[in-house]
Amino acid sequence: MLPWKRALRPVAALLLAVSVALTPAVASANPAPSSGWNNYSCKPSSTHPRPVVLVHGTLGNSIDNWLALAPYLVRRGYCVFSLDYGQLPGVPFFHGLGPIDKSAEQLDTYVDKVLAATGASKADLVGHSQGGMMPRHYLKFLGGAEKVNALVGLAPDNHGTTLNGLTKLLPYFPGAEDLISAHTPGLADQMAGSAFLTKLNAGGDTVPGVRYTVIATRYDQVVTPYRSQYLTGPDVRNVLLQDLCAVDLSEHVAIGLFDRIAYHEVANALDPADATPTTCASVFD
Repeated sequence: MLPWKRALRPVAALLLAVSVALTPAVASANPAPSSGWNNYSCKPSSTHPRPVVLVHGTLGNSIDNWLALAPYLVRRGYCVFSLDYGQLPGVPFFHGLGPIDKSAEQLDTYVDKVLAATGASKADLVGHSQGGMMPRHYLKFLGGAEKVNALVGLAPDNHGTTLNGLTKLLPYFPGAEDLISAHTPGLADQMAGSAFLTKLNAGGDTVPGVRYTVIATRYDQVVTPYRSQYLTGPDVRNVLLQDLCAVDLSEHVAIGLFDRIAYHEVANALDPADATPTTCASVFD
């Protein structure tokens, strides 16, 4: 083994151990209640006839991921809901770490709950990162295509990620990949080439009857390469944020948490009949 590999091995092990040890302690607080969304008495209007279900990303939750986008959509007349999924025992705040196929089952149950409360026949889904990819399992394997009109992904890892090549280093750290799979299977499922993603993308990226929008940023440092986010198939629109506003520097986190240019494009995807051009000025909408 090369000297640099021997040197990195204990460092990697230490980082993993520290992150696992600290997560429950850091995650002791409960998220603040949402404001203006998750209102189960909300009834969709004729203008916006479908409820919007927001699907958080890895290490996110139903509140913090959507403190900006949920009110943005509520102000535009949508009934907006958000769920928690992929919880691990003893980690009450950072979610999206459980097996992704099981997370998709949680989404299935939640969409049924929203449709029953609102009386709508279909919902629209908007997800960030894993939240833009995980619903595709629901659509493809759990009958979700019958209940969903559109899926909008903000920086979704549709074909996995290499983390700028870091995942290729795992074989040099014996036991690291097994440790990740055992303790945070949701992370392992998102690695490019994983069994989960191989099954998800076999036979095509999309299913009939659902409109897909992918909104990506060239500065994404988590889902890499960023073009791996794009989907291929009918009723697909792949959007690069910098094609809409060249000076938008949002990276993986910012595109989901507060980028109003990306949000304008989300609104266009939810209501294409009334879409307006997305530009740098959309930040003021």
